Amino acid sequence: MRWSVERAVVGVVDGGTPSERIAGELRRRIAAGELKPGARVPSTRRIMQEWGVAMATATKVLNRLREEGLVRAVPGVGTVVAAPASAGAPAGAAVPVSAAAPAPAPVKAPASAPVRDAGRAAAATGVRRGKGGERDLGRERIVAAAVRVADTEGLTALSMRRVATELGVATMSLYRHVPGKDELVRLMMDKVFGEQPIPGGPVSDWRTGLAEVSRLQWRIYRAHPWLASTMSFTRPVLAPDAALHTERAMAALVGTGLSGEEMAQASVSLAAFTCGLAVHFEREAQAEQDSGLSADEWMDRLADEDRDRLMADPERFPMFDALARGPEIDMSLEALFAFGLERMLDGVGALIEARGRAGRDG
Repeated sequence: MRWSVERAVVGVVDGGTPSERIAGELRRRIAAGELKPGARVPSTRRIMQEWGVAMATATKVLNRLREEGLVRAVPGVGTVVAAPASAGAPAGAAVPVSAAAPAPAPVKAPASAPVRDAGRAAAATGVRRGKGGERDLGRERIVAAAVRVADTEGLTALSMRRVATELGVATMSLYRHVPGKDELVRLMMDKVFGEQPIPGGPVSDWRTGLAEVSRLQWRIYRAHPWLASTMSFTRPVLAPDAALHTERAMAALVGTGLSGEEMAQASVSLAAFTCGLAVHFEREAQAEQDSGLSADEWMDRLADEDRDRLMADPERFPMFDALARGPEIDMSLEALFAFGLERMLDGVGALIEARGRAGRDG
């Protein structure tokens, strides 16, 4: 039934993939003026609901329209219709939102949202046209463009074609410098880990040294929300600048009485905790883009009766009931990271103390 509805709505003959048919319908709406420049187009979740397709298909639809210059991503707003190409203005350039499609109300970024500088914000307004084109193309320039795309549009929007569009070059020209997307992502990881150098010199104590590394990783993940989802602690990729973080953490534990295995496990466990919590940066950025609401604004709009209904049974949820009656508590990502990091370090400290007692008793 969903397939029949989709075919009827899209209004095209059989043939082509679902993403092509949906993209064709959205092109028709844009061409007919139903979606005017500056108007929000359906989000990935809306496409999934309206046409009954998977997230991957919905993502392909928006990526295809971005590559064609018909839409552009605006952080905190969503994907909007781009201005028609005109002399002196490339397709996808930023334009004022039309009167028929009023601009969404400005939203306040949550405390956990990634901090983007003016250069990244400018990247979200449309396709960048790199100076020099293919003549000046090199690996470093390609990787920098890929990071811009991932920072502003998310990792799902990243493709070799999308990076080529960002640079204003032919897609195939990228392959002379980078063999494919997997290698590109590896290079992106190494680049962003190397953006903020690890402090050198000896640390005053092991706890300070470990905390320093973890907080640095947290800042990097916050600046690049897509990064945490690319990390693997079972199949790590060769990224020297990322490996330096583990090297520094293990060095901080030298002389504590831990074995080499324990130093490695403690260092990687801390990195995994930081990464696992940082995954929510990307999820929140996507949710904010789809809804146009920050986490705080979303909570404010959650009806009081819905919250009351969730906690309507104090016998079943006595702890939640007690919390609801007390002062407001901070459950932001920043607060959870700060609390969790200290408790992780407490655990390492307990292990170091145990090893010290064993050595004294022995």
